[in-house]
Amino acid sequence: MGSWGALGPALLSLAGVALGAGGSLFGQYLVSRASARQLEIHESVAHPAEPKNVILKFPSIASQVEKAALTCPPSGGSAADCVLDELVGGLWLAQAEVDLAARSEPLRGAAHRCAARLAEAARGEMAGASGLRGSQVQFMDAAYDDMWPGQRRAAGDCLAPS
Repeated sequence: MGSWGALGPALLSLAGVALGAGGSLFGQYLVSRASARQLEIHESVAHPAEPKNVILKFPSIASQVEKAALTCPPSGGSAADCVLDELVGGLWLAQAEVDLAARSEPLRGAAHRCAARLAEAARGEMAGASGLRGSQVQFMDAAYDDMWPGQRRAAGDCLAPS
């Protein structure tokens, strides 16, 4: 009994220290996990505003380019050509913004294809708007998938004709 009388309190205090350290480490783990989760939630709430604005800007400029390209065919050096060139430059800038803000590669590709088709129309290499619709629908589908992954888009949702 003599050895237990001296050794018992030492072992119990050592067990108490080990349990305290383990509890403290486990508590820190839970706090860091909760903090990471809160940061993730905060970023997911804050992040969609930027891509949404960029994604909405692209079809707006695209419709202006489409309207200008289809109503004013290139005539070589006119004021309408300067405006169209400026619009196409703005379109490529908007496409670059989508490229930077997009979360998915399909959206980046769809924005580039749509911009390329519109640039072709602006140069007079495409007759009519029918050749543009496919790339515009692909862009809208990819934008929807990028902004709301996993949700299906309702059938019939596409860009309204300009």
